[in-house]
Order: sequence, then C-alpha cells, then structure tokens
Amino acid sequence: MAFDGIVVANLAYELKEKLINGRISKIAQPETDELLLTVKSASGQYRLLISADASLPLLYLTDTNKPSPMTAPNFCMLLRKHISGGRIVDIYQPGLERIIHFTIEHLDELGDLCRKELIVEIMGKHSNIIFCSEDGKIIDSIKHVSAQMSSVREVLPGRDYFVPDTMSKADPLTVSFEEFSSHLTMKPMPVSKSIYTSFTGISPVTAEEICSL
Repeated sequence: MAFDGIVVANLAYELKEKLINGRISKIAQPETDELLLTVKSASGQYRLLISADASLPLLYLTDTNKPSPMTAPNFCMLLRKHISGGRIVDIYQPGLERIIHFTIEHLDELGDLCRKELIVEIMGKHSNIIFCSEDGKIIDSIKHVSAQMSSVREVLPGRDYFVPDTMSKADPLTVSFEEFSSHLTMKPMPVSKSIYTSFTGISPVTAEEICSL
C-alpha cells in the first residue's frame, strides 16, 4: 500500500491512540536516515521507528530493537539534548499531506516549559525528519537540503519551516458532491486518474481501489 495522505491519516490516528502523553525515554539513530524512539505511555512501552530513506520511507511501531553506532550522530545528540524525557502532547497531520507532526513538551535549560515539533515527511525521495522550534524555525534535520539541491525549499538550520504547495489539488474531505463530480467530469481521462490528479492525499493505488468498489 502506498503511503498516501489517506494512509498517513490512519497512521496518525493509531499513533495518537498509543503515544499521546507518552514520555520519550530513549532516542537512537541506528541508520543514517533513521530514528528509533522508545516511548512510555499509559498503555505501555512502544518503539517508534522512523525512516526517511529515499527508497523506503517508513513510520511504524515495532517490538524489535536495533543496534546503534558507538558514537551517536549529531542529529541524535541534538534530539537527546532537547526532548529526551519530553512528553508527546499532540500528534497530527496537516490536511491530507504525507506529513505527521509530533508536538513535544519539555523543560529547557532554565527549567521553563516549552514545546518543539518533530516533523516526519513521508514523501519518497524527498522524505525527511525535521526538528523545529515552537515558532516554526528549523533547528536541524536528518537531511539538509540546500538551495543548490532544491529550488522549492531549503531545509537548513535557521530557515522557516513550510510545506511547499507544488500542486493545486482539492481536499476530498471538504468539497461538496457537486465539486467532486465537476473535478471528475472536466478531465478527459479515466476516472481513477481524475481522482488522484484532482484531489490531495489520494495515490493511484487508492484511486483504483475506490473505483473498484
């Protein structure tokens, strides 16, 4: 199953059920583009594997532990400094984007309560794990994206975080029936293709499934 917006919405729902108000007890980076978080919540202890691998981005709960390098990478050390022991107070998906935000509450060096955002973007070769301050500034990311690498968005410390709007697609959860029908009939193409080219969050695989019902 493709990681489209519909699948990510269900994934965010499941993670919220299991991890909300849980505390992050361990943070590891087993691979270059991968995090493994151990979270203790009211319903038990969970391991959350997050991979931003370009060929196989993943986000799931697992019982399997993975060995980590003797010396933790810089991104892992940064997360340990800021959010180790922090509490996950919200998990949400903006719109039907292939993105999940983890809002984490923690104490800073002065003992003041503050919040950070750990943002997981599951976007194929553009997948990333981005760590932001409460005001939306990027603190760091597991992959740096410079202006030379992307003309759409830089992902570097100090830059503002935003989701690039590269396609003008309608939200299938908010359009009326008339608008939905109009989007499908105005394009001279198969219905399944009209669905995934007109509406955000729907992959070709999901569109084919919708048409087969």
